Amino acid sequence: MEILDGKKISNQIKEEIAVEVRQMKERGEKVPHLAAVLVGNDGASLTYVGSKVRSCEKIGFQSTLIHLPEETTEEALLKQVENLNQNPDIDGYIVQLPLPKHIDEQKVLMAVDPNKDVDGFHPANFGKMALDMESFIPATPFGIMELLRRYDIDTQGKHAVVIGRSHIVGRPISILLSQKGKTANATVTLTHSRTHDLKTLTLQADIIVSALGVPNFLKADMVKEDVVVIDVGITRVPDDTRERGYYITGDVDFENVGKKASYITPVPGGVGPMTIAMLLKNTLLARERHKAGN
Repeated sequence: MEILDGKKISNQIKEEIAVEVRQMKERGEKVPHLAAVLVGNDGASLTYVGSKVRSCEKIGFQSTLIHLPEETTEEALLKQVENLNQNPDIDGYIVQLPLPKHIDEQKVLMAVDPNKDVDGFHPANFGKMALDMESFIPATPFGIMELLRRYDIDTQGKHAVVIGRSHIVGRPISILLSQKGKTANATVTLTHSRTHDLKTLTLQADIIVSALGVPNFLKADMVKEDVVVIDVGITRVPDDTRERGYYITGDVDFENVGKKASYITPVPGGVGPMTIAMLLKNTLLARERHKAGN
């Protein structure tokens, strides 16, 4: 078993971006500027956005955090989105999900300028990705593909089973793995809550991507020897014996599945760090496209 070390690879990517940013500064060019909009005080969102801001500082990006109160109206949030769309200083931005229940997430995401949509959630970007056109790829699937590429994992003709059909991870990674390309050309089965006899499918899989959000769902008796396992799930499990009062775990029974896997991502330290690294990569791409368009 070899660990797919997302922390290590993400640090490599950040250093590569930092080198490009230093060269931009030397040429007197504007450096990339990433903004994040956070509504409310969700603990996981605060941690995640804070990590993004620190990463921006580390690699030399400019960053702006717009933190709005929980009671912010949908109209006020849409106005903030429009301001960011019109601000030429902002290269890319994200609206951190989940949003409070009184706000229509779809309406907000639709309002984001696709050219600044570094999360890759706008239908224009999703559609272009599906058609293998230049677009912003959602950061988590983008990170998974980069992890597979940098570890030189053979995906050609392999059977990949994706567990979960969300628009953020499951569907886009199923599309990316099935496209033409060096780290692609897989035969993909997309599974979900209505899939019959999931275990039969996972036992056939050469590669499994689990994005379900159910702790320890994937057991050792559900996988074959030498499988490649990508665990996207991340769940806080309450535990009074821990200082924080919880521990973080993924979708995969890491200890036992790891004994059969050829490669496996840990949780934390696997896909999570890659998501942030690829968000920064998308922001760099946005800056380059804006520069080319000026």
